[in-house]
Amino acid sequence: MVLDDFKLTDQVALVTGAGKGLGRALAVGLAEAGAHIAGVYRTACDETRRQVEALGRRFHPIQADLAANPTAPVVAQALKGLGRLDILVNNAGTIRRAPALDYSERDWDEVMALNLKSGFFLSQAAARHWVAQGQGGKIIFIASILAFQGGILIPPYTASKHGTVGLVRLLSNEWASKGIHVNAIAPGYMVTDSTEALREDPVRSQTILNRIPASRWGDPDDLKGAVVFLASRASSYVHGETLVVDGGWLGR
Repeated sequence: MVLDDFKLTDQVALVTGAGKGLGRALAVGLAEAGAHIAGVYRTACDETRRQVEALGRRFHPIQADLAANPTAPVVAQALKGLGRLDILVNNAGTIRRAPALDYSERDWDEVMALNLKSGFFLSQAAARHWVAQGQGGKIIFIASILAFQGGILIPPYTASKHGTVGLVRLLSNEWASKGIHVNAIAPGYMVTDSTEALREDPVRSQTILNRIPASRWGDPDDLKGAVVFLASRASSYVHGETLVVDGGWLGR
């Protein structure tokens, strides 16, 4: 059946930034499709673990600060903890707001290290494992609609998300022939900690809502279908794609 192509039964997915927000929803969505989860977190991951294990899946926690150490050996830890790796979701990210005239080098470096550098080196580690094993795999980056627009007050975030889309295309060019799928999801304005300041500003929040054809902020759960699609056999001929999930924002 076609629906079987969306199943991830007993596969293992490594999800960064799994402790909350988008990462938690992505991890739970993959677990709902049958995958066991290796969840990378910085401070806490208890609720994600509870939800994954309530579905009857295994959960292996990996504590790591990918901003400080973007080449942390979390792929090796996932393999040690769960015995295999089929899916990598590069979700961990951060945003820091300041005018471009005032933006500090430290903030620039830390945002770029987490949002872009860590995703590349985790993908490299996963791909090296798959090539050595003679198998393929699925890599999914979390980009943003800011990969297609400039935004304001977030220079390195915008640069990192543009870079993510370019990196997805480059890695697909190199790795598609090896059976490794590299794609991205570009969320729109979602209800997360990163957008709290925007949502609490009544003028800015209403301006954003007025532009979204769906007339609401996105919920992290809105990404579950997209991540399962890109992680499963259903996307077996999808390479180098960035799937936008934005309530219609970019169509305006």
